[in-house]
Amino acid sequence: MIKTPNWVKNAVFYQIFPDRFARSESTIKGQWQASSYEGWDATPTYQGYKGGNLWGVIKKLDYIKDLGANAIYFTPIFQSASNHRYHTHDYYQIDPMLGGNVAFAALIEAAHERELKIVLDGVFNHASRGFFFFSDILENGSNSPWLDWFTIYDWPLSAYDGSKPANYESWIGDRALPKFNHNNPQVKEYIMQVAEYWLHQGIDGWRLDVPNEVDAPGFWQEFRDRVKAVNPEAYIVGEIWGDATPWLDGTQFDGVMNYRFTEAAIAFAGGDNYLPEFCHGELKPYPPISGTEYAIRIDALLKLYDWEIQLAQLNLLDSHDTPRMLTAVGENKSSFMLATLLMMTFPGAPSIFYGDEVGLLGGKDPDCRRTFPEPENWDVEILKDYKQLIALRHEYPALRTGIYITLYAEQNLYVFARILDREEVLVAVNVGANQCDAVFNVTELQSQPEKIVYGSGRINWHNTTNKKLELIIPAHSSIIVV
Repeated sequence: MIKTPNWVKNAVFYQIFPDRFARSESTIKGQWQASSYEGWDATPTYQGYKGGNLWGVIKKLDYIKDLGANAIYFTPIFQSASNHRYHTHDYYQIDPMLGGNVAFAALIEAAHERELKIVLDGVFNHASRGFFFFSDILENGSNSPWLDWFTIYDWPLSAYDGSKPANYESWIGDRALPKFNHNNPQVKEYIMQVAEYWLHQGIDGWRLDVPNEVDAPGFWQEFRDRVKAVNPEAYIVGEIWGDATPWLDGTQFDGVMNYRFTEAAIAFAGGDNYLPEFCHGELKPYPPISGTEYAIRIDALLKLYDWEIQLAQLNLLDSHDTPRMLTAVGENKSSFMLATLLMMTFPGAPSIFYGDEVGLLGGKDPDCRRTFPEPENWDVEILKDYKQLIALRHEYPALRTGIYITLYAEQNLYVFARILDREEVLVAVNVGANQCDAVFNVTELQSQPEKIVYGSGRINWHNTTNKKLELIIPAHSSIIVV
């Protein structure tokens, strides 16, 4: 029987890219301050640092809590010579620019006091040129005692000169990211102990970077066993962009970043507003799809994995790896908020990329990683809607763990219900430029929801044998009815 963490099913995640979210000074001895940063409001670059840190995050925990989020997913925070920190130098040290291990201990305490869960990014497929074991190989060549931690093809290694063959295996040919030899028992044990160590320090789970690249037999099964032995309720979520069936059999991950939902939600809610130049790698929310096609895709997605897994999926509209949706739909707020409503009412945990809730813009990487804006630059209407939708998700358990049933779909209108015991919530979305008038029979509900708690429109039940429902939904709008 598949089991996933209960808290995830009731979670709303807030994703933070630490260098860009918030910064604050620390007076604690040994807190090293970098001497040169990019301007906080300057256009982000691939290599520049803005200086965001964990002390700044601590000061914004009350903001996150007030938003309604109750879990934080951090992109990597371990010592690294890159602003995104996917080039890990030391898996046991929080980057000194972020405040080091002292700041992290303070963060864990402050977050847990506010009942906020913390999930870290585990970059266990590859390390960096600065990682000690690989650095020893660069220094000592074939004399290094750590050769079997990586896959060496030939000598000499060329870690920096792109005109010469690297002569070692790296992630997608990037010589900055030497790939671990996961078939080496020592490498496997090292990664397992890293995972256990930070769980003992109080984290609540791991998001796994490119885990599909790790193909050593039994690796992720052992990872799950070791993690769950420390904390049975720890969350394990993988970055898998396509069909994640091989990893969601109950012996490996609890869920994945649900980019298949992302594609469908943006293609439907974004429609013709979506700018196809923002299609990114495996994520292609284009061309637009109808409500009927959205229903087909969503129903297929919900049949793909066990229901226990569905409730632990990490649902998102954008991330540090994609253009921000608001930019990708030409800053059309209606499209953005309709997709947000679909996410907030879908099975699994919604994940908000920092700043989306205040209208932060951003194109392809690195532009999607802009700094969090000052309050005078917030879109307060978007923020108000985010808070309302999150509050409704928390208020009605059916929106979190209730079964999901499509009730009606046509070109621009999609209607579904979430049902938990006697609680039934009806949701309707009109993505079109004209008012939708629809009349259809509803046989799947026991009750007749009629209290509109979000959005605008009219709902009328005709008390015939077949429970005929009449919906009138204005253009580019939605309703939630309980």
